[in-house]
Amino acid sequence: MRAGPRALWPYLLIAPTVLGAAFLLAYPLVRNLVISFQHYGMAELIRGGAGFAGLENYREILGDTAFWEVVRRTLWWTALNVVLIMVLGTVIALMLQRLRKGLRILVMSGLVLAWASPVIATTTVFQWLFSSRLGVVNWLLVRLGFDSFRDYSWLAHGGPAFTILVLLVVWQSVPFVAVTLHAALTTVPAELVESARIDGAGGWRIFRSVTLPVLRPVFGLVLCLEVIWVFRCFAQIWAVTKGGPGGATTTLPVYAYQVAQSLHRYDLGAAVATLTVLILLAALILYFRQMFRQEAEL
Repeated sequence: MRAGPRALWPYLLIAPTVLGAAFLLAYPLVRNLVISFQHYGMAELIRGGAGFAGLENYREILGDTAFWEVVRRTLWWTALNVVLIMVLGTVIALMLQRLRKGLRILVMSGLVLAWASPVIATTTVFQWLFSSRLGVVNWLLVRLGFDSFRDYSWLAHGGPAFTILVLLVVWQSVPFVAVTLHAALTTVPAELVESARIDGAGGWRIFRSVTLPVLRPVFGLVLCLEVIWVFRCFAQIWAVTKGGPGGATTTLPVYAYQVAQSLHRYDLGAAVATLTVLILLAALILYFRQMFRQEAEL
């Protein structure tokens, strides 16, 4: 009888944290799902009494060509950013392995500082760098002889604005990937690497046949985290371009916000947000199935 309460004590200690996290995560998701099945505009927001709409909101969104254009742009945005982040993060992690201790600590300190910088602060710095009149980038390009970039407005054109946002997100994400993979590289047995080197394997062959199989679980986890982070990226895009110019940088999270706030159609915005979560879940499930199938074949 005395062992019962003692056995429950650890669960009672963590119960407040678990319940708080469940409320903060589950309630917004459930509330958003409920609104997506209602007629919920400005009037319902003020006086309440939203009526049931069934699948009407989803039919309206899925029948809109603008939504599918945003979906394609979001998938391209996610794929481009994640590939650049993972490649650069892996290269930097491998480079850190070859640096001397003092230089390695210096580089890692810089990576951690860049990673720890607030999103809005970093975004503001990038806005200043690419400013048309006072930006360092335009000043440097003009000094190098590219006079066409004098007072050039990067954010007034779709392609350049999209490129700036990609650079911004990659800059903010690469440090996390590099530091995490560097920590994982320390777990690779040195004798395996030395044995492969004695057998005549080059750097690429050692990475593909020795390092990558050991890092596969960590690499897969980091990849999933980056897909989630990039796919739902909102603050950087909204602060820099608000989805413009001409919708060139509008992704699904930005589109959901625009529909909800600009049109005051909170029901449609909730439907877009729900579809965003479903698309992200589908992509992650496909990746996990492929990863598990590859592990089963090994």
